[in-house]
Amino acid sequence: MERMERRHGGHDMSSMGGMSMGGPNSFQGTNMGLAHDFWYIIAAVLGFLALCRLVNLYKSRTRLQKRFANSVQYPTKPSNQFLEIWATLTALVRESSYPQLYVPSSWFSWMTPPPLGRVITLLVYWAIIISMMTANAIKNDAFFWERIGFRNAWITVMQMPLLYLLASKCSIIGSIVGTGHERLNWLHRWVGRTMFATGAVHGWHFFTEWQRAGILEFQMQMMGMVKYGMAAWAVLGWSLISGFAPLRRLGYEFFVLQHLVSAVLFIWLVYVHIPAYARWNVWFSIGALCFDRACRTVLLVWQNVKFRPNRSKCKGGQRIGHFAQIKAVGDSITVINIKDVHFKWKAGQHLYLWAPAIGPMEAHPYTIACAHQLPGTCICNSIQLVVRKHGGFSKRLHERAMKDHAEEKKGNYTVFVSGPYGMPPRLDIYETVILISASTGASFTLPILEDLLAKASTNCVKRIDFLLTTKQGEEIDFYVKRLHEFLDGAKEVGIELLVHVAITQSGSSSLPPLSILPTTRERERTEEKSSSRASSWDSNLGKTRTESSPDSIQPSGDQEKRANTIGGGGRDVEDIIFSLTPRRPLSNASVDSHVHYSTTRPDIAAFIRAPVEATGGETKVVVCGGPSLVAKVRNCVASLADERAVHKGTGAQGIGLFVEEYAF
Repeated sequence: MERMERRHGGHDMSSMGGMSMGGPNSFQGTNMGLAHDFWYIIAAVLGFLALCRLVNLYKSRTRLQKRFANSVQYPTKPSNQFLEIWATLTALVRESSYPQLYVPSSWFSWMTPPPLGRVITLLVYWAIIISMMTANAIKNDAFFWERIGFRNAWITVMQMPLLYLLASKCSIIGSIVGTGHERLNWLHRWVGRTMFATGAVHGWHFFTEWQRAGILEFQMQMMGMVKYGMAAWAVLGWSLISGFAPLRRLGYEFFVLQHLVSAVLFIWLVYVHIPAYARWNVWFSIGALCFDRACRTVLLVWQNVKFRPNRSKCKGGQRIGHFAQIKAVGDSITVINIKDVHFKWKAGQHLYLWAPAIGPMEAHPYTIACAHQLPGTCICNSIQLVVRKHGGFSKRLHERAMKDHAEEKKGNYTVFVSGPYGMPPRLDIYETVILISASTGASFTLPILEDLLAKASTNCVKRIDFLLTTKQGEEIDFYVKRLHEFLDGAKEVGIELLVHVAITQSGSSSLPPLSILPTTRERERTEEKSSSRASSWDSNLGKTRTESSPDSIQPSGDQEKRANTIGGGGRDVEDIIFSLTPRRPLSNASVDSHVHYSTTRPDIAAFIRAPVEATGGETKVVVCGGPSLVAKVRNCVASLADERAVHKGTGAQGIGLFVEEYAF
C-alpha cells in the first residue's frame, strides 16, 4: 500500500478503484472523444447506405418508366453513363460479398462462417474498434495498465446502444437502410461478442495492475462497483454462449425467455457499474429498447383488437384476436388459416403467431404463405401459414391438429399476431427471376411468384424459373396445387414460367420415362393438341386458392404411398428430370406435364446458368432454405457473375441475389 501511495498519490488511487470509467482528466477527455467519434462513424455509414438506397430507387424508377413506354427491348439494362458506372460498382460488391465457405459436417455445420461480405464488414468494424482501443494508449509509463483499462471501458460501453438498436424488431436502422430486422440480427450477435472481448481487456488490465501492486483483495472488498462490472461481463458471456446454435436448439423457447431477462439485467448492471457522466450510453440503450417495445405493443393492439367488429361476416365478429383453423397435412406439415385479419402485407413478409391454447407464453415467427387475401374464403382478408414440425411449439401444433382430425373437430382457435415484419426484395425491376426453395421455404417463394404474376402488367419480368427441393413427397400436394394455378396464370399474362420439383429421398427405383424440359412455346404447342383451359387468371386464382385451403387438403394414404415410391433418392447418378404422365401420377395435383420432377439432388449451378445466359437483361436469384442450399447458391451466383464478367464490358448483365435462410 505504501508503494502504491508513493507511486500514484491519493486521487489516483481513487481513480483506479474498480472498473470505473473515471481516472485522470486526460483519460476521460480522450476516451469520451473516441466514443463520440464512434457514433459519428455509425451516422456516416447509415447516411452512405441511405444514399445508396436512393440511387437504387432512381434506377428502379428509370427501369419502370422505360418498361411502360416500351421504348427499349431490355428496360433493365443501364440507360446512361451514371447507371452503367453504378451497375459496375454493384457487380463488384456482389461478387466480393456473395461467396461463403460451408462446413458440411452435420455436427459442426453451425460453425459455418458468414459469407464474405459479412466477413469484410466485421473486419472493418474490428479495425475501427482495435484502433480506438490502442490509439495513443500504449505507453510504457506509470499509467500503462489503467490507461488501457479505462480506454476499453469506454470502447465497451459506447457499443451498447448499437447492440440494442440492432436487436429491435421495429428497427430504426432497418428503416434507414431499407432492410428487415432479421437481416441485422447477425451483426447484433457479433457486436455483442466484440463487447465481450473489449470488456475482457478492460477488466484484465485492472486486475493485472491490482495483482502486481498486491491490492487485489483490498479493491474487491472496498469497491462494490467491481462486482457489478464482473456480473455484467458474465451476463454478456452467458448471452454469447447460449446464443450458439446447438444450445439454442435444445430449447428455443427457454432461450428467448432468458435472453430477454439477460438484456434487461445487463442494462441495470452496467448502469450501477459506470459513473454518471458515462450513463448516456445506458440511457440511449434504454431508449432504443423502450421505443421498440412501445411500437410492438401498438402494433399488437391495433392488429388484434377490433373496436367496431363487422359481425355480418361469418367469422369476422371477434373483438379480441383472430379466428384461425389448423389442419395437419401429412406427418410433418401444419397449415394455419387465419381468417379475419384487417391489415395488409407484402409477399415474403413474416409475422409472429401467438396461440394461447397451444403455447400460452410463446410467439413464433412464420412466413405468410400467400401474397394476397384468399378469395374463396368466408372472410374478405385471410392469410395462410405453413409450419413444419420440429420440436416444442410446432410439434404441439401438429399434434393438436392431428388430434382434432381424429376426433372430427374443426380445429378452430383464437390466435394473436404481431407484424408483418421484414422488407422482402423488390423483383419487379428484373427481367428474369429465379426462385429456389427447400421444403417449407416455398412459403417464402410462392407468395413472391404469386405477386409477380398478379402484377405482370406493371413490372419488367419476362421469365421466372421456380425450383422446389424436398426430401419427402408429402408436401407436394399442397404446393403443386398452387403451382398449377400459377402456370395457367403465367401463360395468360405472357410470362414464361418453368417449374421444377426435386424429391431427394424417394423410395422406388422405378422411374417414368425421361423427357426434355419444354419451353413455354413448346408447352403451348402441346396444349393446342389437348383440351385448353378456358378459365381466366382471376377465376383460377379464386378457385385454386379455395381448393388449396386447409379444409380441402386431404392427401389420401394412396397418394402418400405413390409420393414415396417414385425415384431412388440419394443415387450417385446424373440429375434426372422427367414430366409426370397420367399412367403414373405422383398425386392428384401433379398430372399436368408443366411441373417437372427430379428424383436426385438438382444441379444448382446448371439451373441458375440456363436462364441467366438466355436473358438479355438483369437477373435476380431468390433462395430460401437451410445453410447448405444457401451457401451453394451464393457460390454459384458469385462464380457465374465472375465468369461472365457482368457489367465489365462483355455485355453480360447483372445477377443479384437475395437470401432468406431459415434456422432456429
